[in-house]
Amino acid sequence: MIRTLVVAEIAFVAGSFVSGQTHPAAKIVSADAFDVIGIKCRTNNANEASGKGCIGQQWERLVSEGVLRKIPSRADNNIVAVYTDYASDKDGDYTYILGAKVKPGTTAPFGMVKTTVKAGRFALFTSEKGPVQQVVAANWKRIWEVPKSQPGGDRLYESDFELYDERAADPKNAEMDIFIRIR
Repeated sequence: MIRTLVVAEIAFVAGSFVSGQTHPAAKIVSADAFDVIGIKCRTNNANEASGKGCIGQQWERLVSEGVLRKIPSRADNNIVAVYTDYASDKDGDYTYILGAKVKPGTTAPFGMVKTTVKAGRFALFTSEKGPVQQVVAANWKRIWEVPKSQPGGDRLYESDFELYDERAADPKNAEMDIFIRIR
């Protein structure tokens, strides 16, 4: 369960950034711990930007192999992508797990992994509506432009996650959320 801690949105002004734009607001929320089962790969943002990454391949697998149908005891119908095991920061390697939230005590089937996103505070960035690949990339770009100490507390680089709920059902007009773990 995700609870809004701050009703007022926190705006990030990026006057010193290269883009020189004002950043849309993020909400500070608290989330309970939850488990995710899915498929994983190890990558980094440089590989993803160059076309040598694995995230696109994971999405292809999710669809072509019917991964979601194979995940037992799903907690809901959403898709979750977890970014975890960061080597350093946005420039280092990380583990990407694509799957779904599951009920406590669920065991990962063969070929999949289970991870736990710990309870804590998150800066919630909601994308604009549009083609899913474009809105996800634009939302991450917004996040990367925010100084580590500004999304309501220092970014921890522990477990961040993307949430694809009913608003992302139409890939041509999707809206999704990214939750960035903060201190």
